[in-house]
Amino acid sequence: MQTTVAAVTMVRDDPFFLRIWLDYYGTRLGRENCYVVNHGRGAGVSAMAAGCNIIGIPGEHHKNFDMRRWRLLNNLVMGLRVYYDHVIVGDVDELVVVDPAAGKDLVPWLAAIPADRVLTPLGLEVIHRIDLEPEPIAGKVLGPRRHVRVAPHYSKPCVISAGTKIARGGHFASHDKLHAPDELYLFHLKFCDFPAYVEVMNARNAVAAATGVGVKEASIGRHWFAEARGEDRALFEGFAVLPKLEGFQMGPYRRRMHRSFKPRGDTGFWEFARPDYNEQHELPERFLGLF
Repeated sequence: MQTTVAAVTMVRDDPFFLRIWLDYYGTRLGRENCYVVNHGRGAGVSAMAAGCNIIGIPGEHHKNFDMRRWRLLNNLVMGLRVYYDHVIVGDVDELVVVDPAAGKDLVPWLAAIPADRVLTPLGLEVIHRIDLEPEPIAGKVLGPRRHVRVAPHYSKPCVISAGTKIARGGHFASHDKLHAPDELYLFHLKFCDFPAYVEVMNARNAVAAATGVGVKEASIGRHWFAEARGEDRALFEGFAVLPKLEGFQMGPYRRRMHRSFKPRGDTGFWEFARPDYNEQHELPERFLGLF
């Protein structure tokens, strides 16, 4: 399959999310345009991602894991940009999605986007309403899961067609213009399934513990540490009490992004306000079955 779009992620022994990532991007871009950094050279990752461009790297645990990871991803994205019009980069539990109301899927939609831009989708966190959604995720995520909350923390500058530098974690870029198209979303899947969440967090806690340092000494996301985890079931039960807003009006959230867009101090990066929104929305039918 010929395409002008590539997708890049890094993964370590995370089959639940890797399967979803591969099904989504592999179908749309062709696996030959998917780049999977296999941290630790896991045989399971290599087998599942067969047909992709697999980059095996050593798997030792390091307190500066996130810093190292984004240094690698930055350079990989900038190299691939020479050969692709757009490069999508992000964690394995993140998917960039075009609203079906646009009438186009991801690749044809991006084909109409001018080059030399950095696109920032609006972040939507899929939440598992364990009180309403007892069925497991066996194939598609959206359908069994229908509820999201707006998550500015995951409104990431992640579709790259310009020379830029991305900050650790992928949350900021050095690009000084904000392009946040109305049709573009980033779905974050960390909380999309309670059993999967428990399994993944157990694995991440083990990785963090293997570094031998605590939260304050490490360049790793705080959520990787057992001391910052909290009680899993209470977290998911809390989703039920989030106020539910009628309709699916996302324009106000994007307008707040634009109004607050500014330099991030003297770091060379740009940012917008990232408040916590404690409301939930039910996805319109048109999104169900996309992944």
